[in-house]
Amino acid sequence: MTINIIFVIFLGLSGGLAVGAGFVAFLTVLGIIPRLTQLSKTENSVRAYEWSVILGALFGSWISLHDVELNLSIFYTAPIGLLCGLFVGMVAAALTEVLNVLPILAKRIGIDGKITFLIMALVFGKIVGSLYQWLIYVNL
Repeated sequence: MTINIIFVIFLGLSGGLAVGAGFVAFLTVLGIIPRLTQLSKTENSVRAYEWSVILGALFGSWISLHDVELNLSIFYTAPIGLLCGLFVGMVAAALTEVLNVLPILAKRIGIDGKITFLIMALVFGKIVGSLYQWLIYVNL
């Protein structure tokens, strides 16, 4: 029985290290945090972004290992959800800009001069999809 426990511990640590290394490589190689600070015009806060990512990853890992239930009112959860959505959107925007995905996509589908329409279509698609998920799909 103890060899199984040791194997599960080893497997969990190995998986965590692999995911952590991939996450750090993703942030470092692509320069996500510096680009995010450029997009938000907060270049002097790079250390704050770095510590936010580190503490957020640690807190998220701790939360995922425990059954934590917060009974908060909508006045607390709505701003928290808004901030989480803003963060994910900004990271996605920084990643998209670093990889030059949108200009390449616009060129491939033949709308070179109308990249604003492509961006607006992505934004409105994300909004409609999120509203569908939270207003209809969650209540099924």
